[in-house]
Order: sequence, then C-alpha cells, then structure tokens
Amino acid sequence: MIKATNLIKKFGDFTAVDNISFNVEKAEIFGFLGPNGAGKSTTIKMLTTLLHPTSGEIEIDGINPRHHQNKVRASFGIVFQDPSLDDELTAYENMQFHAVLYKVPKNVRINRIEELLKYVELWEKKNELVKNYSGGMKRRLEIARGFLHHPKIIFLDEPTLGLDPQTRNYMWSYVQNLNKQEQTTIFFTTHYMEEADKNASRIAIIDHGKIIASGTPAQLKEQTNKESLEDAFLELTGHAIREEEASGLDKMRRMRNAFRRK
Repeated sequence: MIKATNLIKKFGDFTAVDNISFNVEKAEIFGFLGPNGAGKSTTIKMLTTLLHPTSGEIEIDGINPRHHQNKVRASFGIVFQDPSLDDELTAYENMQFHAVLYKVPKNVRINRIEELLKYVELWEKKNELVKNYSGGMKRRLEIARGFLHHPKIIFLDEPTLGLDPQTRNYMWSYVQNLNKQEQTTIFFTTHYMEEADKNASRIAIIDHGKIIASGTPAQLKEQTNKESLEDAFLELTGHAIREEEASGLDKMRRMRNAFRRK
C-alpha cells in the first residue's frame, strides 16, 4: 500500500530525510518511530502530498502522488499531530464538511457519520460546539473523521499525544477494530514506546534522516538484547536529549537562507 524508494528531502543544505526506503503492506499497522527532529513528520508530509521529495519515488496504493495528487489524497485519511478541527462548528458539522470535501454520497455519509460518532461515543454530543470538547473528545472526533470516507490508508501523527492512558487505550482499540473490519492500512508515529510495542505489527526507526533499524517489536528487542521496546529504541538512537526547539530554529534559518539564495 505504501512504497518509498531512495527518498530524499533537502531544505537548502540541510538533509531532513536521507535516502530511505520502506514498504507497508495492505492492512498492516506500521509504526514509524524516531527522536525529535529525526525526519518523521517530513516523511509523512511527503507521503501525504504536502511536500515534494527532492529525489526518490513514492507509491500510494500503486499511484505516484507527484503525478496524481488528488487521486492519492482520496485514498487516505490523516490525523495531524496538531489539532485540525473547526472549533466553531459542532462535531456533526465537522463530519459533514469532511464528507462533502471528500465527495461521500449523501445517502452514505448520513449513516457513516452516525456509525462513527457512536463508535467513538460522541453521538450524544454531536450538536455541541467542538470548542467545548475536552482534548480526548477532540482526538476521538479527529480519528472518526479520518475514517469517514473509507480510506485505504490512514496516517496518524502522534494521535494520542497528551491524552490520559484510558483515552489512549480506547482510541487504539477503536483503530485496531476498524483496521480489522475495513482492512485499513495504518501508518503511525508516536513517542509512547509501549503503544508501538502493543499495536505495531512492524516498525521502522528513523534517526538523523536515515532508517537505522526495522522489524517487528520482538525482532528489535532481540536485535538489541533488550526486554522493552523503549530500551531497544534508546540503544539504537542514544540517550542524549534532543534539542527539538534549537533544531527546529536551525532548520528554519537554513530554509530561509535557501529561499533567499533562490
């Protein structure tokens, strides 16, 4: 369902993604892990047509997004790391807007919206403004919205960031059930290693723009001779704290200078 071959993304003289290749099979739950600034979000942006690769090839369900952006976009759903709901609309209105945007037929979307909002236990609050929702309720709504148009693939960029364990567990149960029922391929990032260990059928770890390890959670633990995925992750990526803000500022300076040179 997802194929990346020799994928490179540069911003000026900074290489954010450095010649990576990987495949994700149909109906697989694939974890894409890495420290802050490792290249995870840049990779997702390329896979979801928000960025063009500097070089390399991408196929989404056999389609090249460089040449068929709209067709590729129709095949996936995405839950961004940052909130993307309209707070001034109700939950039902947010779902309706998304359905119209993705051209879900009216007779289909009415039942689909009800089904999904009931599944995430928001049907009774469907007419409340989203700005009055808790963080967990908003995240559940975003995931329901991502599945609304029956996507073949859904991208989850740190979907449970900041949520309590109960809500995180509920959300993953929901995602797993839809993965099984609808054979949806799941591509996700997370900093919660126990979440990746429990839910991912396979994992790739990216660091400094390169994929440094891949395999099942059990294989990664065996490879590093560690009992937990978190210890395996630290063994592979190091224990030093990553200065995400400083790194981000440095990237922005490099990008700005690159655009000025153009």
